[in-house]
Amino acid sequence: MSANAHTPELTIAQFTGRFDKIAGSYTFNAQNPGKDRVQITIPAARINTGYVLRDVHLRSKEFFDVKKYPDITFVSSKYVPNGKDTGDLYGNLTLHGITKPVVFQVRELGAGNVSYLPKPWGGYLSGFVATTTIHRSDFGIDAYLPEGLSNAVSIKVEVEGVKK
Repeated sequence: MSANAHTPELTIAQFTGRFDKIAGSYTFNAQNPGKDRVQITIPAARINTGYVLRDVHLRSKEFFDVKKYPDITFVSSKYVPNGKDTGDLYGNLTLHGITKPVVFQVRELGAGNVSYLPKPWGGYLSGFVATTTIHRSDFGIDAYLPEGLSNAVSIKVEVEGVKK
């Protein structure tokens, strides 16, 4: 998962952070998309921006407050296709102890049997990318607002799974 922050007020820099650990599951049913489900858990302390001092600050009480709120979660409620390989994934995002509804725009990157790869990489695989933008203040993360840092945070989740 990547989180991009852009500060239009200062136009100094934009940075990307990623979480080095993500766990979850998804079900994908091409014949019945209404049954598609996603559940993701991300340890907030696994933020990695490539700059240790910024990562420590992001883990602090001013931002993620990882000691009090160790996990970021997303649980879907429905998927609505809007194209051959695209759709909207509705659900609840819990961040910093606050749960809010969000909608991810999802694009299927591919799906099919990849028998030439050894396990665990081989088998029937499917891959997706999902994006949305949230306002961090909606989740109680308001350090350096209204000026300073951007309130808008772009989220991009890239997943690949193997059919069981």
